[in-house]
Amino acid sequence: MKPFIKEYTNDEQLVTDVSILKDRGVDKNNVYVISHDNDRTDRIAGNADANTIGMKEMDFGNAVGNLFSSKGDELRTKLNEIGLSEEEANKYEEEMDEGKVLLIVTDEDVNYLL
Repeated sequence: MKPFIKEYTNDEQLVTDVSILKDRGVDKNNVYVISHDNDRTDRIAGNADANTIGMKEMDFGNAVGNLFSSKGDELRTKLNEIGLSEEEANKYEEEMDEGKVLLIVTDEDVNYLL
């Protein structure tokens, strides 16, 4: 199943939406934040009490490979690991290049909640 993805330019709105999802019963373990800037990603995830895509979500080989990859390659690999196609990962990585932050939810029933 494909994850639900919503793009944001406003970090505070993303935090608000994560709170809404949790209030509606979405498990925190299914909620991820990703952006082109690691500090921004960590700050937003911390404020929203959400996850980042890390070692536990990734294949070990891909995780190690990311240590030697460009930021764009790393982001596309993370998006592939969370369930996106190569084409979708490219599209969303370009959006993150433009400053957008992604909210990714891997819960099947989330599409109708936001």
